[in-house]
Parts: sequence; structure tokens; C-alpha cells
Amino acid sequence: MSNVFKTALLMAGLAILLMFIGGLVGGRQGVIVAFIFSLTMNFFSYWFSDKIVLSLYGAQEVGPQEAPELYDIVRNLAIKAGLPMPRVYIIPSDTPNAFATGRNPDHAVVAVTEGILRILNRQELEGVLGHELAHVKNRDILTSTIAATMASAIFFLADMARWSFMFGGFSRDDEDRGAGGAIASLLMIILAPIAAMLIQMAISRSREYGADEDGATISGRPLALARALRNIETAVYRRPMLEASPTTAHLFIINPLKSLKGNGLLSLFSTHPPTEKRIERLEQIARQMGQIG
Repeated sequence: MSNVFKTALLMAGLAILLMFIGGLVGGRQGVIVAFIFSLTMNFFSYWFSDKIVLSLYGAQEVGPQEAPELYDIVRNLAIKAGLPMPRVYIIPSDTPNAFATGRNPDHAVVAVTEGILRILNRQELEGVLGHELAHVKNRDILTSTIAATMASAIFFLADMARWSFMFGGFSRDDEDRGAGGAIASLLMIILAPIAAMLIQMAISRSREYGADEDGATISGRPLALARALRNIETAVYRRPMLEASPTTAHLFIINPLKSLKGNGLLSLFSTHPPTEKRIERLEQIARQMGQIG
């Protein structure tokens, strides 16, 4: 199953969940109110996300004079990807990592930490920056914002429903269905936010796989990206980015707060796929490119 198709299915799942719980709580009007409320919050986040996250990490914009090699790599990869030249920032952190942000390719930003510039060679850096430009090209910031909007609406509706059950009792529809219907409705109200979070995390993981694949095509260096992911993850385990915020962790190529291996059940709650699986896929891409036998 392609990552694009998988993302579309997951987004459809969020939409169905939103409509279901909205109808359960307040019918069509409940869905509309919650969606508009969430859309307003996330539109602000989407429009100003680059300024917010860059300010949060104290990132400084650099040009060809301040960081000639980094700027040259980004410029060459942007040309290969058919993208406008993004703004380039450096984050004053020893923890190696990178992210892309911006509401569209014309307002894109690529940011790397000082740590990543120290531990990666040029080929590995090209692999990482190809991954980040793939996020820009695929408009993954827009995708994650839409997912966040629907998930926020589900959380908002479920919260309303919980208060309604606490102070208003069961609705007439629940009474008509009997105690079983009321209990089913209550379980749905409790489980819907968890399901929404799991779907949102799955969308994030799918977009990371997509950026790995498309980024490998842009840079032409899937094995260098695989080495970079392994090196970054090892460094993050040794020295997590303590100043990082959980609300922005999904932006980075490796979760900067990573403290547990994302295997088994824990992987369902992770914004990133397990690094070993990402590396396996990149090695498969390298075989298809004829780079390994």
C-alpha cells in the first residue's frame, strides 16, 4: 500500500470518527461547531507555524556567507526537487536533528542543529536535507494540520459529551435504546479521542516513510540517509534535546525527546516509525537503484 493511499485512508477514518461522535453528541450542528472551532485554532498554527517553531528553538537564519556548504546543499537539492529555494536556519543545539516547516513551498524553511553539522558528512547531510525537502514538496505541514484539526474537533466533542453525561444524564436517544445504548455511547465518547490520537500518529508515521522514499529520490543517497538516521538516533538517545517541546517533536527527522524504542505496542503512540524499519526500506530503495547487490 502506498504511503499516499494509506494517508488518505487514515484521513478518511478521522473524518468518519468526527462525524460519528459529532452526531452522537449534537447531530450535524455539533460537528459543524466543533470543526469550525478546531479549524480556527489550527489555521492560526498553520499560518504562523514557521515563526512559532523557529522562535521556540532560537533558530537563526543563515545565507551563503554564514554557512556556505549547508546553503549550497539545500540550493542544489531544491533545484533537483523543482522547489523554490527555502530559507535556511541553524538551531543552537548540540543534539543532531533537522526539520522543515512553512505553510507551502513558497514559504518553506529548512532548519538543522549545530550538532547535526558536526556528526554528519556531506553525503549524509544531503540525505537528511533531501528528506526535509520531500516534506516541503509533499505539503506534509498542510496534511498534519488538517489531521490535527479533525483530531482536535473529536477531542472537543468528546469533552463536551463527557460534561453532558456528568450534568445532563443520558440523551433521549440513549434512553430509547436502553442502558446498553447509553453504555455504548459512553464508551465511544471515551475511546474516540484515543482512536483519533492513534490515527493522527499513524498519519505522521506514514508521512515520514513517504519523506524517506521521496527524499532518497531527491538526493539520490538512500544509504547515506540510512546512515544518518542511525547516527542521529544514537546521538539523541545519548543526549535528548531537553529544550524540545512534545508538540513539535513530530517535525524533526528523529523524535528529539526519544527515550524508548518505538517497538511493539509503543510504536502505535509514536510520531515516527521505528528507525530500523526506515533503514530497511531505504536499503530496499538502494537495491532498486542498483546501489547495492
